[in-house]
Amino acid sequence: MHVITRRKLLEFTARYPDAEAALDTWYRTARRAAWRNLAEIRETYPHADYVAPHTVFNIRGNNYRLIAEIFYDDQTLLVRHVLTHTQYDEGEWKK
Repeated sequence: MHVITRRKLLEFTARYPDAEAALDTWYRTARRAAWRNLAEIRETYPHADYVAPHTVFNIRGNNYRLIAEIFYDDQTLLVRHVLTHTQYDEGEWKK
């Protein structure tokens, strides 16, 4: 996958340093992946969910949420948001 953009991950870890290792692992895994659908993502991330049009990944034991838009045909993954669980529940990211 071509992951756009790592900058959002780095900005999030500047505020939440405990997320750094988990986000770095996620980033490296996603870059190496060639996912074709949600079922393939769930082989690696069993708790990933589809909330149209986004795929939501639980990060660091569900403490954080990474929201991505994935274009399987051209193997592009856009990181839309990285949020705390509370921020995710507020739902502002859906707008």
